[in-house]
Amino acid sequence: MRLHASAPTRIDLAGGTLDIWPLYLFHPGALTLNLAISRLARCLLEPRADRRIVLINRDTGRREAFASLRALQKQGRYRLPLPAHMVRFFAPSRGLTLTTWSEVPAGSGLGGSSALAVAIGAAFSRWLGRRLSRQELVFLGRDTDARVLGVPTGEQDHYPAAFGGVNAIRLEPLGTRCEPLAVDLHALESRLLLAYTGEPRRSGVNNWDVVKRYLDGDRHLRRNFSQIAATAAAMRQALVKENWKEMAQLLRHEWRTRRRNAPAISTPFIDKLIRAGRRAGAEAAKVCGAGGGGCVVFLVPPHRYGAVATALAAAGATLLPFRIARRGVRVEVTR
Repeated sequence: MRLHASAPTRIDLAGGTLDIWPLYLFHPGALTLNLAISRLARCLLEPRADRRIVLINRDTGRREAFASLRALQKQGRYRLPLPAHMVRFFAPSRGLTLTTWSEVPAGSGLGGSSALAVAIGAAFSRWLGRRLSRQELVFLGRDTDARVLGVPTGEQDHYPAAFGGVNAIRLEPLGTRCEPLAVDLHALESRLLLAYTGEPRRSGVNNWDVVKRYLDGDRHLRRNFSQIAATAAAMRQALVKENWKEMAQLLRHEWRTRRRNAPAISTPFIDKLIRAGRRAGAEAAKVCGAGGGGCVVFLVPPHRYGAVATALAAAGATLLPFRIARRGVRVEVTR
């Protein structure tokens, strides 16, 4: 038996960081907007006849092997911590080889590790007959990411991996939930352009610094998050109405507010790319994820798409073509 699982990564549009508990509790009605993209995180789970556990990452070439589950559990630090912690959670009674890889660069800001957590969780759930729901895969991925990073994490990245599509992630006291948005997917994806800076980012560090400042009572930061929450709510309406002019205005506002929260979210090269894109006709741009590197998403009128793409490539960016992923995590079983 071989189980191949894949889950889409995501582009976040507005409301990021609010999905980290307890920030959203201070902003009633808070939501995060994102969309799943066709660049996938993948894993291959192959049960073994013995008790050995072998973890392999194709992207980095890292490999880690344990004589048994007990040997893995005794070890405190791992070369491949995300797969190792998922194995610890599911605690299979037999050995396995788990191979992982991704179609997004490491540190891209596209939620690659979160998507991988969902994919691994789905593969184990199918293999062991645990029947975890997609919502449970979101929570498992969130908690595993927090264990790996050692700081609190949000869960907005796990929803597009689990469900696909364009979503408003509702952040509510009784639990978060995914609201699929009825949007013309072709119209939206024809206006979005994704550029990779080549500079990886460290989302856990950036986000945790912001959370600490917020909880310590930084009034300036709290006002900014009130604006971010209001911007996300307004952008949801603009998306549903397909009001692209308002969408661009709100995306620009989101980026300006986020830069005030943490100046390190941008870099000189990111600023250069955004200037180049705007000169070529892009209407708005923002960094994906926590920033400090990674990817930048541009909102572009369809008739300027080619010009903006050419300008960004000339400025030194790597363009990442994608489509909006219509489906979330999938598991295929072969024998």
